[in-house]
Amino acid sequence: MKKFLLPLGTALAVAVLSSPLGIAEPNSPAAGPSVERGKYLVIGMGCNDCHTPWRMGPNGPEQDMTRMLSGHPESLKMPPAPKPSGPWSASIAAPFTAFAGPWGVSYAANLTPDQNTGIGIWTEDMFVKALRLGKHMGTSRPILPPMPWPAYKNLTDDDLKSIFAYLKSVPPITNHVPDSEPAPPPPAPAAAPAK
Repeated sequence: MKKFLLPLGTALAVAVLSSPLGIAEPNSPAAGPSVERGKYLVIGMGCNDCHTPWRMGPNGPEQDMTRMLSGHPESLKMPPAPKPSGPWSASIAAPFTAFAGPWGVSYAANLTPDQNTGIGIWTEDMFVKALRLGKHMGTSRPILPPMPWPAYKNLTDDDLKSIFAYLKSVPPITNHVPDSEPAPPPPAPAAAPAK
């Protein structure tokens, strides 16, 4: 029995350790970019957690998959974000698509391929640069927290290209997300009194 269990345990450990989350990957990273791999990565990395609005369902909060990856709903007009106080440093809006903290206020972007409000006009190069550099469209304003681009920048080019290919394949949803509101710079320190 021991002779059987040792190889079985080794095979299971190799299978689990060779795949994130212990689930089978659709293809290996060496296979090049693919929509299928992109879907796997988007689901496994939790992109829907912030970029798909949540709503109250029969069992509590759930993602509104009719608005999958469409970002913060433009129809939801937000009051000013609460200021952090005490040991709390951040706030999250009810649909889990708007975030406020020391960085300012950020809204989850529309990742669908809508031409006017999503990533429809983005190129693959713009997308890869955005996640490598933390800049919207690869060159403009900073991408604010809680977007984990500092972690995603470590993905391979093929993985980032696969994510882009998948995002370009989902149904476009017209949804203009509000612009982020970076925190104002801190005041300059007071000059030292002259002696």
